[in-house]
Amino acid sequence: MTGLTAAQPGMRVLQRNLWVYRRTWRGSIFTSFLTPVLFLLAMGLGLGALVNQGAGAGGFGGVTYLAFLAPGLMAGSAMQTAAFESSFPIMARIQWRRNYEAMLATPLRVRDLLVGELGYIGFRLLTTAGVFFLVMLAFGVVRSPLAPLSVPAAVLTGYAFSPLIVAFSATQKGDTTGFNMLFRFVIMPLYLFSGSFFPIEQLPGALQALAWLTPLYNGVALTRGLVLGTAEPLTAMAHTAVLVAYAGLGLALARRNLGRRMVG
Repeated sequence: MTGLTAAQPGMRVLQRNLWVYRRTWRGSIFTSFLTPVLFLLAMGLGLGALVNQGAGAGGFGGVTYLAFLAPGLMAGSAMQTAAFESSFPIMARIQWRRNYEAMLATPLRVRDLLVGELGYIGFRLLTTAGVFFLVMLAFGVVRSPLAPLSVPAAVLTGYAFSPLIVAFSATQKGDTTGFNMLFRFVIMPLYLFSGSFFPIEQLPGALQALAWLTPLYNGVALTRGLVLGTAEPLTAMAHTAVLVAYAGLGLALARRNLGRRMVG
């Protein structure tokens, strides 16, 4: 790799992951396409019909429950995609399959591994968010010319989680207990209580304040505002700043923890 720029070795890692994905992409069809369709059919249209009759559209900022729910699910799906791709596959390449040991025996460095892995996770986030956006178009919930920006907003939401979880994965010793705790006590509660399914104003005051600090709430609020056309510039910038801060912190921790794990 003599003469390659710093970014190019990382692209080799990305290329390797894309080659693997080319053989396994069929397994992601359900999570990428059928899951949003089924969620929006069951909860947006099915449950939404009951919710709209009970509380009225005024309970969701003047829109139907389907329109309120869809952007929240888009951001939540980005979080879940990032969490999965940053946990078990990373642990597999660290310890179970020892791919990283083989890679680091070449001129690749730890930062190249991170560039490649985060690039691949970005690809997965982009495809997942892009498909979800097309599904929202089909369901007729897109109400703003700024709505296409919800795709990069969802990708950024995923990146607010991904490097942090990569950093966590680099500290695990091979069993799945840590990941089970992560998904059970962090990812799932965030998915349920960060505004994806109902306004956080319905939570007690202390939990509202806690929700405001979480990356998923900021991702949900940003994505929903862009899709429905309710985003205010300063508020959108604040949500973006929070997501960027989480991503930046996670990147620093991921580089430190992965470096300690792989090179001591």
